[in-house]
Amino acid sequence: MHTQLHSMSHLFAQLGLPADEAAIESFIASHRPLAHGTALYRAPFWNASQRAFLKEEIIEDADWAAVIDELNGRLS
Repeated sequence: MHTQLHSMSHLFAQLGLPADEAAIESFIASHRPLAHGTALYRAPFWNASQRAFLKEEIIEDADWAAVIDELNGRLS
C-alpha cells in the first residue's frame, strides 16, 4: 500500500508559502480554477524555482507527487 509521505502543509512550506490551514485555503480560493488544460507547474502564479520543483516532482513521480496531484485537483 502506498502512503502519502507529505502533507499539503509540508508542500506549501517546501514552496516557500505560508503553510497554515487558513493560508492554504486562501491560496487555493484565490488561484482556482486553473485554465483548462494548464499543467499545474505552468500556472502563472509560481516563481521559477517553485515551477521547477513542481515539474520535476511530477515528472519523476517522486515522493511529493501525491500531494502535488491533490493540490492540482483542488485548483481545478
